[in-house]
Amino acid sequence: MATQEDHHYGLGDPAILDKIDRLFACGVGDYINLPQIVVVGDQSSGKSSVLEGLIRKPLPRDSGLCTRFTTQIIFKRSSCETISVSIIPGTDATDEHKAGLHAWSKRELQTLDCATFASIMEEVHHTMGLSRHQEGSARKGPTFSRDVLRLEICGPTQEHLSVIDVPGIFKNTTPGITTKEDISLVRSMVLGYMENPRSVMLAVIPANVDVATQEILQLAADVDPDGKRTLGVLTKPDLVDQGAESRVVDLLQGQAHPLRLGWHVVRNPGQQHLSDMSLDRGRLEQDFFNTRVPWNKLETYKVGIESLRLRIQYVLSDLVRQEFPKVKQETARKLTLARGKLSQLGMERETPEKQLLYLTDLATKFQRVVSFSVDAKYGSDAIFDDMQLRLATLISTRNVTFSDDLSRHGQEYCFTTSENLRDTDGDSPPPLSWESVDSDSSEREETFETRKLTDSVDVEEILQAQESFSTMNGKSIARWLREVYTSSRGFELGTFDSSILATTMKVQSTKWTGIALGYISDVVAIVHRFIDRVLDSICHERLVKSELLSVLMDGLLERYSKAIDHVRFLLDVERVGTPMTLNHYFTDNLEKCRQKRMKTLMSRMSINDCTHGQVVPLQDVAQSHPMSNTEHVVQDLHDILFSYYKVARKRFVDSVCMQAADHFLINGPQTPLALFSPMFVSSLNAEQLEAIAGEDYGSRRTRLHLKREIASLEDAKKILK
Repeated sequence: MATQEDHHYGLGDPAILDKIDRLFACGVGDYINLPQIVVVGDQSSGKSSVLEGLIRKPLPRDSGLCTRFTTQIIFKRSSCETISVSIIPGTDATDEHKAGLHAWSKRELQTLDCATFASIMEEVHHTMGLSRHQEGSARKGPTFSRDVLRLEICGPTQEHLSVIDVPGIFKNTTPGITTKEDISLVRSMVLGYMENPRSVMLAVIPANVDVATQEILQLAADVDPDGKRTLGVLTKPDLVDQGAESRVVDLLQGQAHPLRLGWHVVRNPGQQHLSDMSLDRGRLEQDFFNTRVPWNKLETYKVGIESLRLRIQYVLSDLVRQEFPKVKQETARKLTLARGKLSQLGMERETPEKQLLYLTDLATKFQRVVSFSVDAKYGSDAIFDDMQLRLATLISTRNVTFSDDLSRHGQEYCFTTSENLRDTDGDSPPPLSWESVDSDSSEREETFETRKLTDSVDVEEILQAQESFSTMNGKSIARWLREVYTSSRGFELGTFDSSILATTMKVQSTKWTGIALGYISDVVAIVHRFIDRVLDSICHERLVKSELLSVLMDGLLERYSKAIDHVRFLLDVERVGTPMTLNHYFTDNLEKCRQKRMKTLMSRMSINDCTHGQVVPLQDVAQSHPMSNTEHVVQDLHDILFSYYKVARKRFVDSVCMQAADHFLINGPQTPLALFSPMFVSSLNAEQLEAIAGEDYGSRRTRLHLKREIASLEDAKKILK
């Protein structure tokens, strides 16, 4: 037989290999891909005989018990020979089932003959709750289990090695024993191990079949298309037809279906040898590979179970050496991630007391965000990366827009700055240049809308509907004021009744209603959107957020309505109430208006004097400029209305912003922002607490899984230190 000179398989650090085994034992393999050797194959591939050769122990064969669950076989060097058997619960195991599995084990066995092994497997079978298929017996329990049997073999001659054996895949059901669901379950279990990118697959395939027809090899190719982590193991070379040996040799030489890790061939005992307890498997293989052509021409490291053991040790140690640092990094990362997810779920909420604590914590977080947002301390929390949560900025911007809108578009008629409102024929508007006091008459006409936000579906029912106005108004204020005066005058001489000012102010401020209610509706929409988004951010369970908002909604709508009602109150005060002001700017505005009118009139009579500049001859000043009583009163009415409107408009803007918006919606003691607070939570009864914060089945299940994951990852972190 050909040999490979000084062929050496260097073994890795036993301490690191031991850590990997302990990681698998603590169940962290359910959450992190661990480096491992996985033995896969069809049910009739000879996989069990390969395992027997690796562990040097006979496996019970009467009922196929070893093939109905995953088995992890670990070899360790120690001063004395001991064998330990235990069960690692599957991912989906209940707490009760886990407790039963953890309670069962066999420790420090001195020997494991066939009879002892068979007895142990019966106990394992019973402990896992698997069905027992005997002739005439009814099926009870599942046929296959996701639990893992852990077999640890220690001794002075053992080298550190760990392999995982999974059930053989199969395509056909056996009546009364296996079902289509079993086929799917086994396939899922096998693929779960094969898809692990840190696993090396020992694909066991009979040498006497065409490898192209073997499903297990196709599955391996699907998950490992480059063949970087697949080692092919051929069995039953003694059954290869004469003349067909070259096909197998081509595989072993890498000339057909090449794999990065190559191929290996073993000679398992045949059926006629199974009852011979004195059989020396090593002698059987040695005779076969030394004397049979063409097998005696192959390199020694590619044939025989002992060479396979060494080859697996090398592959495993190399695999662990490459992946161990990555496992440490991934463990730390996933532990942080799992803790974060559990933190997002908040504290457990099984009792009213825990539900109260949970909601109180949410309310505290909510008020913290509100405080930072109102104070514009956006650097205090990453939540303010969302611009819609910068409340102070949004409200301030809308305040400015409201003030500008009322200034530019609030008046029904444009005031004039001409020197008089004289109308020669009394029927047509005077031939004067009209311009708004607060706007540029050169603007082209456009549509002005009172609402800037119209997407608050939850509260739209209480908000003002959208209104549109023209940005320009060509209606004559002179004709209108003349009509108001002439239709309302009494016996006054040179003046007008105070009720006329109230009448004209009400008409001139007609657009205030739409603009002001549009403004407060937008502020309500901004506040409600803020509340909704903050709850989205702090409530990671959609159901909790939905139920909480549902309970809050009546109180929110009540507080929103108070703000809107207060705007209506202010509108009534300013538009329907008695015109009144103690603001000296009213007198100043009136005096400036009259002075401007006089200045415009005098400038037409002025002459240039080199010494004194522009002067007006005294006789021209004294010259009579006849004006009817009606024209005089209308001019005074215009100037008084203009002066009062300007003061009232600024007062109204301040009142709406400070009282309706700020006091009722932002900073007052009873704002919508102050509703969800620890005090509100303390007022909820047990039924409300359960409706809002009670965990649904999905949340409880998620919490349980996260706790299990964290426990496993914390154990893993300790092992990896």
